[in-house]
Amino acid sequence: MSVAGKARKITTNTLQEMKDAGEKITMLTAYDFSLAKLVDHGGVDVILVGDSASNVMAGNETTVPITLDQMIYHAQCVVRAVDRALIVVDMPFGSYQGNSKLALESAIRIMKESGGHSVKLEGGAEIVDSVKRILTAGIPVMGHLGLTPQSIYKFGTYTVRAREEEEAEKLIADAKMLEEAGCFALVLEKIPAGLATKVSQAISIPTIGIGAGAGVDGQVLVLHDMLGITMDFSPRFLRRYLNLSEQIEGAVSEYVDDVRSGEFPNESEQY
Repeated sequence: MSVAGKARKITTNTLQEMKDAGEKITMLTAYDFSLAKLVDHGGVDVILVGDSASNVMAGNETTVPITLDQMIYHAQCVVRAVDRALIVVDMPFGSYQGNSKLALESAIRIMKESGGHSVKLEGGAEIVDSVKRILTAGIPVMGHLGLTPQSIYKFGTYTVRAREEEEAEKLIADAKMLEEAGCFALVLEKIPAGLATKVSQAISIPTIGIGAGAGVDGQVLVLHDMLGITMDFSPRFLRRYLNLSEQIEGAVSEYVDDVRSGEFPNESEQY
């Protein structure tokens, strides 16, 4: 029996209980029905329908181009597959920044049209009004601090964030502000491990790290990266558990050879 078949459904409250008990939280991205089903059956606690779909599904250089309609589509595909995991849907660039009314409208669309369980927003003090407004509708919100890919054109680089004291202090203040606003959890991306540990100890809600060391309450990776489907991205924090790029290319090449040689289909593969 799969893990999903044996375990209870994960909720935002479950994640809080896990942090309180010192139990690590697992999170992976998914964007389609077939892989989301496998991830859920594998026992992952949280599935993030990430705006990284802009990169790994659509081939864009950044996460900026993906639209709200596209995020809803990917979320719909994932929701149909999942029985156990908590589903978090990224709110894409332009759907919440600087306009809390638009943020609420966007979050409501995601929840109503996709069936997702919660939304995730990037940023701290500058987006806290949007967080509060979304929460007034009863929609759970996950925060995201550190490296915020939607702001790539502002920072101009994907290097580690908050190495300097001033930025580190702002990150801690933003984390506390998001907790106070009502976020149920917080992603910390590509920040020094010591700072991530400090943030995790300073707030009571769960922290989930990507490139943030082991002192956080959980970890997240992009599925296509950890499975070795995408091979042109190799940051220090990424551990590849498979090399599917090589295996899939090999299988396709073998199929092409078999068709061209007449080996496929053979007599047992015909009616």
